[in-house]
Amino acid sequence: MKSFACSLALGSLLVLGANARAGVVRGTLRVPSVPPAARSLDAYPGHASAMPGHHVPARGAVNDAVLYVERVAPDVETALAAIPLPRPRLAQKDQCFMPRVVVTPVGSAVDFPNLDPIYHNVFSVSPTRRFDLGKYPRGHSKSVTFDRTGLVNVYCDIHSDMAAFVLVVPNHAFTQPTADGAFALPSLPAGHYTLHVWHPDFPAFVREIDVRETGDAALDLSF
Repeated sequence: MKSFACSLALGSLLVLGANARAGVVRGTLRVPSVPPAARSLDAYPGHASAMPGHHVPARGAVNDAVLYVERVAPDVETALAAIPLPRPRLAQKDQCFMPRVVVTPVGSAVDFPNLDPIYHNVFSVSPTRRFDLGKYPRGHSKSVTFDRTGLVNVYCDIHSDMAAFVLVVPNHAFTQPTADGAFALPSLPAGHYTLHVWHPDFPAFVREIDVRETGDAALDLSF
């Protein structure tokens, strides 16, 4: 994850460098030391019991957070969108969704491969993007394009304890922290920005930040 974040920051700096002086917003995000209390994810009656090796994702992990900039100039977004990134995917593995949180820019697609030796279903009734991919076996994958910003809660109608989140953000100026909370946004031209910090288990918050023409902007953030 660290190498990916560094590559993204370097790539955006190279793309933007020809047009404007750029800086990197980086820092550390902290979460409470005591994980949030588990809440029931049984939003509907599932149809199957747990498989051997059933994995339950940890709650309160710092790398489930998403940091994104509310608005960037159109030319900046065009430059950031030109940086090659792996297509996001939300896999079904060990009877859970992995990763628990996927972030994607509006207008992009997310893949949903089934890596388990059993059937799964993927659906959402979230207003941001309603869909139902039906049931499909191991080795098959389907995709969904997300054309509106917002949060999408994802479930499997066979296994009621499976749940995940797709956060659709307004542009490509976003990042997720590493397991130690370190983060770095893509390089941005000097200016004032609104930074959103979101986590599925903690209240979201907003910070106003200033990017200088040279050097990093350091942030120490906590939920």
